[in-house]
Amino acid sequence: MQALRQVVVHHDDLGASWSANMAFLELCEQGVVTCGSVMVPCPWFPHMAQLARDNPELDIGVHLTLTSEFDRFRWRPMTGTADNGMCDAEGFMPRRVADTQGADLAAVEAELRAQIDAALAAGIDVTHLDAHMGTVWLPEFVELYQQLGADYSLPIFLPGPQDAWVEPSVALDRAWAQAAARGNPLFDGVVSTPFGNLSPTAADYRGILDSAKPGLNWGAFHFTKPGDIAMISDDAPLRLAEYELFRSGAVEQMYAELGLELVGMRGFREQLRSKNA
Repeated sequence: MQALRQVVVHHDDLGASWSANMAFLELCEQGVVTCGSVMVPCPWFPHMAQLARDNPELDIGVHLTLTSEFDRFRWRPMTGTADNGMCDAEGFMPRRVADTQGADLAAVEAELRAQIDAALAAGIDVTHLDAHMGTVWLPEFVELYQQLGADYSLPIFLPGPQDAWVEPSVALDRAWAQAAARGNPLFDGVVSTPFGNLSPTAADYRGILDSAKPGLNWGAFHFTKPGDIAMISDDAPLRLAEYELFRSGAVEQMYAELGLELVGMRGFREQLRSKNA
């Protein structure tokens, strides 16, 4: 008997564009995406918050953000642009993950809490936390990331210490063990958007989905409808192609043929809170 493979089909980068927000709403209604997370410092956050209030069944987390990677579209920390290592020379969050490593930890904590608090205040029923570009998985920040999950009683997405998505460190090992102890879901694998491939095919995505491991997998995808994304991102063709494939009906058949079970994050949040009540 084939081992069960569960996949959290997650839509990253909500709030970064109208195109992403509307793709998320459509694909959730279609049932091919289970959840997503919003970048609170980004301009289209208020729109995503309104969609969340209008559609309370949506499973939405906070995509904790410390970087601003696009050349023509930037954002700043919610907590301001003081000289604390959180901004580049232009006053925006830095483009590269490596450029966040000198940031003051207290300032980073204040920023991340501000992002979570703003999402909650906007009426989003926050179901989880995850990491834009994996920045808060760095050894400097990963224990803070886990502590935020504990403080807000939220599950976090944290790849396992042996996963290629994270940098091995003592801090990561501690954070992973602490998350496990409080009942956080533990992810056995990660599948993702094939960045670098601007013309992905259905066969490419079948291979990506079939790489899911036995157990629980995180699927980090970046669906985008036609619209403002073309003005923002050089990898817009990939994001658009991903959206078109998932809305086409092809992935439902892939899920069934590959024996994948789709899960969201709200159920894990309720399990975690019940365990720690």
